[in-house]
Amino acid sequence: MASKKIIVKIAAGLGNQMFMYANAYALSHKYSLNLLIDNTSGFFQKKNRTLSREYGLNIFNLSTKECLNCDKFDNYLKHFIKKILVLIDRFKKNKMHYKEKIFRNKVTKFSSINLDSYSKKIYIEGYYQSEKYFMQFKKEIANEFTINSSNLNDPYKNMLLDSNSVSLHLRRNRFKNNDDNFGDPNYTGPISFESVMNYTYRGIDFFRQNIKNPHFFIWSDNFKDIEKYFKGTNFTYIQGKDIKHDFYLFQFAKHFIVSPSTFHWWGAWLNSSVNKTCLRPKDINPSSNVDFWPDKWIAI
Repeated sequence: MASKKIIVKIAAGLGNQMFMYANAYALSHKYSLNLLIDNTSGFFQKKNRTLSREYGLNIFNLSTKECLNCDKFDNYLKHFIKKILVLIDRFKKNKMHYKEKIFRNKVTKFSSINLDSYSKKIYIEGYYQSEKYFMQFKKEIANEFTINSSNLNDPYKNMLLDSNSVSLHLRRNRFKNNDDNFGDPNYTGPISFESVMNYTYRGIDFFRQNIKNPHFFIWSDNFKDIEKYFKGTNFTYIQGKDIKHDFYLFQFAKHFIVSPSTFHWWGAWLNSSVNKTCLRPKDINPSSNVDFWPDKWIAI
């Protein structure tokens, strides 16, 4: 076991949790560090549990273990102590705490991480929403994010495999629509459901023009009246048992109209289908990271 260790604080929704883990995993291999997961410090405050967020990486077959309780800051007293430690850290040569760099207007971007001068115990936090942080370890990370499928047999798998399947994901409980029938009332970002649908229709047109007999499979967090947005018989609605089931099925799609969602981003990125085409919106970025979208995905 490596004598030095890096402890990654996991927080937010599942897609963001995967970015956090992937970055820390890459760093652990680059610097020969023992990687450990802090699965509670990011969720003990009420403000961090909106949209029923909780630690979700336990659906995967991760090789990494949970850190000790003494390495967590998962109550208000320990959280206050951490603030003092971070302040002291500024004056130390061998630092312990690394946080993602944030630039003007809260914008982030890929920035190389150098841990050469850090201590034997490193705490890391941040979103790191770019493949540039971990691309060189894609094969290993794909193995980390495999799901135990022994109890997930279902008809969707064969339908996806036996057709020219295109994956769509509509996050209706996040982005508000014009009539306020759904959407997160606390969301104040610039993305509207209408802009997502306009992109989705462009994606559907793209595949109808460029591949033979495309069949569109739709994942969503809210299926109420969703049929009104899609006309025709070549649409199938993936109503999985839970988030684990939904994510498991992404691997069987042939192509993707990637939604502005970290959850769907990962489904597309991990998918290993031969001749896969991934589309992404040219005018929407759900992340503060300007390097969020992979360069090889087609912007439409």
